[in-house]
Amino acid sequence: MFFPIGDDNVKGGSKPLFSYSLILMNVLVFLYEVSLQHFQAEAFVFEFGNIPLELLSGVDLFTVLTSMFLHGGWMHLIGNMLFLWVFADNVEAIIGTFNFILFYLLGGIAATLIHALFNPISDIPVVGASGAISAVMGAYLILFPASRIRVFILFLFSSANVPALLFLGIWILQQMVSGFGTLGLGTEEQGGVAWWAHIGGFIFGVIAGFIARRNYSGKYRYVGDDQ
Repeated sequence: MFFPIGDDNVKGGSKPLFSYSLILMNVLVFLYEVSLQHFQAEAFVFEFGNIPLELLSGVDLFTVLTSMFLHGGWMHLIGNMLFLWVFADNVEAIIGTFNFILFYLLGGIAATLIHALFNPISDIPVVGASGAISAVMGAYLILFPASRIRVFILFLFSSANVPALLFLGIWILQQMVSGFGTLGLGTEEQGGVAWWAHIGGFIFGVIAGFIARRNYSGKYRYVGDDQ
């Protein structure tokens, strides 16, 4: 197992204020979640998590947004916030804070919709920022194709720098293999992971990344293919 702990991009452009604020917001919401009694926490998740069956029926549409700020446990939160910490500030610095807010929220909505379309009768709440973060990762891949990601390799207990293309390519391949391998299964049978939310978010981010690269190239050392 390996996971990202940093990258080698030289920061420029807008200060990534929203990216860091997102981490704080997610942590605060989760702290509120864990402060609740068990039955209260379950009711909270069912109220503000996104249920595909209800979404496709036009019920509680606001949960496409609120579900992005809920998490299912400490490891779920820490994993998502680590990926957000590594990738989001770079993208925000390129496109600016206001555009990044729109991009992040729309990416999360797109991811949620894709998950619902592949799980139309699921009545299990979906929570987590991973769909929106997947969109950030997709945009990062296009904006910073020559950058290198510092990854911590757990079984070696050491770190290494790997090309972003390799790291993100392996990551999305894993999502697609798991997504196609669990088609037709319920969310619980899928291991509780919304694979198609990750895939949908990533594709949204790639498309947005191409648009951003055309409009904002030059703000970072690694933007573009000729760096």
